[in-house]
Amino acid sequence: MSGRRVPAMRALAALLMLALLAACAQTTVVRTAPRGKPQAARPVSPPKPGSTALVRKGDTVYRIATTHGVSPLDLAMWNRIPPPYTIHPGQRLRLTPPDARRPEPPRPAGPTPPRVAGTTPASTPRPPAGTRPPSTTTSPATTPPATTPRPVPPQPVPPPAAAAFDWRWPADGALVGRFAAGDPTRQGIDIAGKSGAPVRAAADGVVVYSGAGLVGYGELIIVKHDEQWLSAYGHNRARLVNEGQRVKAGDQIAEMGRSGASRDMLHFEIRFNGKPQDPLQALPKR
Repeated sequence: MSGRRVPAMRALAALLMLALLAACAQTTVVRTAPRGKPQAARPVSPPKPGSTALVRKGDTVYRIATTHGVSPLDLAMWNRIPPPYTIHPGQRLRLTPPDARRPEPPRPAGPTPPRVAGTTPASTPRPPAGTRPPSTTTSPATTPPATTPRPVPPQPVPPPAAAAFDWRWPADGALVGRFAAGDPTRQGIDIAGKSGAPVRAAADGVVVYSGAGLVGYGELIIVKHDEQWLSAYGHNRARLVNEGQRVKAGDQIAEMGRSGASRDMLHFEIRFNGKPQDPLQALPKR
């Protein structure tokens, strides 16, 4: 009997080996492509609160401002850079206003009631043996769908209190550019005119800057009216006042031109505590 079992066992082992080889021959290796698509480059976004930039050799206020999407005049004011706006390698400049704060995370929709430790839900008493519990019809409890709390949109900055003095138009001509909050290239208004047309002080004040040190503004004049308000006049052909000079509303301080611009016009800005304001909200209607 043992002699007959040996050939049978060998035959069975051979059949098993053939089956395994056949299975391996029919196996197909599938290579899956890596998941995920290549991400496109993110667009440049405004600097986050607290962002800074390190000044390197050859940098200027204008270059750093345009690289990070802020106004050169804003950058100079935020960092208290005095005229002629000279910066040095190794200097670190803030890219947002000093009072910029990080947005607070959204709060949950409602407070969660505290859970008292050691308490268990009350159990329903069982009916006595041999009795049939009364049938009750109950509607399924409806729970409101879970909602993700929406982030609270930033509140608009309230307009500052009206100045203690009256503003007047700094030049005659057509309005060709309007103020746009948050746009570093539209921090004021543009008034078109003829080359050499008079540019006048919009209010009484003291000239705190008269020069061409801020690229993008051309020949620029800045007048300080009080501790909170100042006005800026850019793209002039000629500057007629010096720093420290007192001016009255309506005094001619410059001649209109196109320095740093593509046409003859005046770029006019109003600042309240260093923050740009819409001049059309302050100037008289015309």
